[in-house]
Amino acid sequence: MNRKMNRDWENDVIRYPDPAIEVNDNRLRPYILGSATVQRLYTGARWTEGPVWFGDGRYLLFSDIPNNRILRWNETDESVDEYRTPSNNSNGNTRDRQGRLVTCEHGSRRVTRTEHDGSITVLADKFDGKQLNAPNDVVVHEDGAIWFTDPGYGIIWNYEGNKAPFELDTCVYRIDPESLQMTMVTDTLEKPNGLGFSVDYRQLYISDTGASHKPGHPKTIELFDIVDSSKLTNQRTFCDMGDSMSDGFRIDVDDNIWTSAGWAGEGGDGVVIFSPDGDRLGMIHLPEPVSNLCFGGVKRNRLFITAGQSLYSLYTDAQGAPY
Repeated sequence: MNRKMNRDWENDVIRYPDPAIEVNDNRLRPYILGSATVQRLYTGARWTEGPVWFGDGRYLLFSDIPNNRILRWNETDESVDEYRTPSNNSNGNTRDRQGRLVTCEHGSRRVTRTEHDGSITVLADKFDGKQLNAPNDVVVHEDGAIWFTDPGYGIIWNYEGNKAPFELDTCVYRIDPESLQMTMVTDTLEKPNGLGFSVDYRQLYISDTGASHKPGHPKTIELFDIVDSSKLTNQRTFCDMGDSMSDGFRIDVDDNIWTSAGWAGEGGDGVVIFSPDGDRLGMIHLPEPVSNLCFGGVKRNRLFITAGQSLYSLYTDAQGAPY
């Protein structure tokens, strides 16, 4: 396993197939390209997060939370520049149905939308008159509703936000697309973190990282059924991450889960792929703890991965769900 970790990411020529890709179940093989390798596209951040693809601009945005900036990787020349600084310690990002950037901000403890003219609209900063903890990750339903998690990592330390007491429980919220009214959809998770819809939008996956500092406690992705496009029911455990932790994830068009795996140490950090029934299909090993990922590129078959100080990518024969 160590040979997968000891790569010189600047100078090595990688043998095909890439030894960093581990197949545990033959159901993964159709998604793996034999002549594609993991590439490090950028390094020099402190903690990368929140990748989101802008196909119309041929660029990827991703957060560098402690450095208080959003970075932009340009597909045309593979350069990286600052898209927004300061960014209020932005974390999770996505696009809404009109193509606008939606961002979870740790520093300001709010969810914002960047309009097409560059102005910023505050979508959520309070609930029941109390300030949100520190919104973390965000997705948009097919009906336009915005769903986000609020575990509060941005107020635990001054490193990724501003240290402050919790005013609310750690919850998951939904913002109505028309009224912008916010409702709490679940408070059953200790630290709700990454989230994503099934391809048919009838189910919601949410990672719980509350056990990350409790040895022996399971680190799980939980699965809920969605009722009336606005309520959650029938919570059950989709998978146990073992020694690693699922921070953020994406779903492909076949309902496979591609999830970050982090804080497990050498050999345990990377991206883990699960089938729709929760079976582990394989892993993409990386030398840093992975925070999040997204599919992008012209055909939505390029996996972009934020991990530690860096941004990585891998071409696959999987295609990300179109949201």
